[in-house]
Amino acid sequence: MEFVGHFRRLTAVQRNTFIACFLGWSLDAFDFFILVLCVNALASQFHEKVSAITEAIFWTLAMRPVGAFLFGLLADRYGRRLTLMIDIIAFSVLELASAFAPSLKVFIIMRAFFGIAMGGEWGVGAALTFETLPAEGRGLFSGLLQEGYVVGYLLAALAYRTLFPVFGWRGMFVLGALPAFLVIYIRTKVKESPAWLQGQVARETEKGLGRDIVSHLGIFAFLVVLMFAFNSFSHGTQDLYPTFLERNMKFTPQTTGLIVIIYNLGALLGGILFGTWSERIGRRRAIIVAALLAIPVIPLWAYSHSVPMFAIGGFLMQFMVQGAWGVIPAHLNELSPPSVRGTFPGFAYQLGNLLSSRNAVIQAKLVETRYGGSYPPVLAWTVLTIASLLAIVTLSGRERRGVDLTKTG
Repeated sequence: MEFVGHFRRLTAVQRNTFIACFLGWSLDAFDFFILVLCVNALASQFHEKVSAITEAIFWTLAMRPVGAFLFGLLADRYGRRLTLMIDIIAFSVLELASAFAPSLKVFIIMRAFFGIAMGGEWGVGAALTFETLPAEGRGLFSGLLQEGYVVGYLLAALAYRTLFPVFGWRGMFVLGALPAFLVIYIRTKVKESPAWLQGQVARETEKGLGRDIVSHLGIFAFLVVLMFAFNSFSHGTQDLYPTFLERNMKFTPQTTGLIVIIYNLGALLGGILFGTWSERIGRRRAIIVAALLAIPVIPLWAYSHSVPMFAIGGFLMQFMVQGAWGVIPAHLNELSPPSVRGTFPGFAYQLGNLLSSRNAVIQAKLVETRYGGSYPPVLAWTVLTIASLLAIVTLSGRERRGVDLTKTG
């Protein structure tokens, strides 16, 4: 297999770095998707509508740019490795704190702080990864790294299906504190980014960031818009889908968990395939193909009537959604200014995330006020609109496939 060959050619340091960053992103996503899977249970616990619970999703996503900025600055000034360890400890502790929230208000506050920590992981981890790995096979590793997000969702679905009936939603959030142990692996096995060490990032990091954003304002604005479309694409197809299956289709948590597991397997395969394929056909073309192929899947994904058909529809939809996402880690780092690569891509990513952060709230309110509690029309229009937008925005941009990422200046 192509992946096995590329992975074997990595040095021990490169291999350990990739594994650590992959696991960091996976466990970050695991902690986020525990909330997504427990929306229905939280609504029952706090005696609120689904739209009220989705405010917790909104604040998690809305605060991620703060984390991307703060942890990005730390990564550019003090190094990627140390910053990544601090970030992982932070989001693990805040996940644990969420488990003991006595009210919805306190729970939402905890999720907002969790969002700050979650926002820091992707940019720092991606910078550490691609500044350490060779350029050869970058598309493959990009797809694989991004699918750490899917692996996290998959693990959350497995935990939800098997443990939720026993421990409830609070037990799920306690489980979310386990990622803190990853810090031990990073501390003992991972070295600092050679690009950061060689570049000796300037002490005026904050000024450098502002200067680079201003001098590259066009590409920064483009990346923000691009990531708005990408985040709307993923969260619009993921955040309320388990709730739809339980509320409209009356599926049990076990059945819902099974469908989520199946469509995350599709997401995993899609991300790896399109990430690898982008090495041959280009980053933009791979994204556009994946986005447009999601549209014909809408009827099967949103309007099926049986568990097997929903599983197939979910598998195909997330194959396309995460297929497009599989290109993003490499694409954003290739387009970012070298001197602030720890901050620039992650900050643009999370600002785009901020713009799309009320997606779940808007979807839930539309379901409640316009469609009498029916989710399929809202889900269908979301995919049709956002997939088309993503293709148009991607087509209007550019790419720098294969650019040297071993320098920070």
